[in-house]
Amino acid sequence: MSVVRERSGSGPLVVSMPHSGLQLAPGLAARLTPAAARLPDSDWHIPELYDFLDAFDPTIIAAQYSRYVVDLNRDPGGQSLYPGQATTGLVPVELFDGGPLYREGEVPAADEIEQRKQDYFQPYHEALGAALDRAVKRHGYAVLWDAHSIASTVPRLFDGALPDLNLGTYSGASCDPLIERAARAELALADGYSSVCNGRFKGGWITRHYGQPQRQVHALQMEIGQDAYMSPAPDFTFDPDRAARLRPVLKSIIAAALDAAADLYAGASA
Repeated sequence: MSVVRERSGSGPLVVSMPHSGLQLAPGLAARLTPAAARLPDSDWHIPELYDFLDAFDPTIIAAQYSRYVVDLNRDPGGQSLYPGQATTGLVPVELFDGGPLYREGEVPAADEIEQRKQDYFQPYHEALGAALDRAVKRHGYAVLWDAHSIASTVPRLFDGALPDLNLGTYSGASCDPLIERAARAELALADGYSSVCNGRFKGGWITRHYGQPQRQVHALQMEIGQDAYMSPAPDFTFDPDRAARLRPVLKSIIAAALDAAADLYAGASA
């Protein structure tokens, strides 16, 4: 199976789905604990939730393999994204709840981690980087939307229930202020959904690495509390009714960011 599933589009929007994959590397399933084998920390059903994206003619880069193989949204050098806070690494060895991911004696060694980086991490980021370059060349700019979700309650990672919609711009560093303001304004109109900008999730490595407004790439991360569109563990079942209510909200936020970007560059070229 290919490492990356790509939908090539001609618009300025590039959507990254780094944690939606459910495949495991050969031999890995037998090394996981029973709890980990259920892939509880996946960004469940993200491609299905975002089935409206064709309206924007985006390029979509989606992972085929689980974050348990290698986490595509972590610093490849191993630096923590949230120093002092609980998190998981480039090649995770524990679940979000702190339980072991591997059976005893099965934790990968340094050479295996390096091989996974070459086999899975690099191809994804080569595809994502190329997609952004094409968008900038064609339009003069690109808007990167990094699509994520997480269980709404994970006591080890955050207190209480996570807001439904968690927008991250690396505290404003990953996109132009005009784009952030437009997205935040639309976020505030999301009736029936709790939301925050640059709260517990400010944007992972993808947002921070690729979001470079000075190079005309503007990145936003959306972390969705999974209760907003699916059933929690142990079912992990997609809820069509909840998803149908959420999709227009997500679509409006993305549209607002794209409109702001178009206005920004129209003004610059006037």
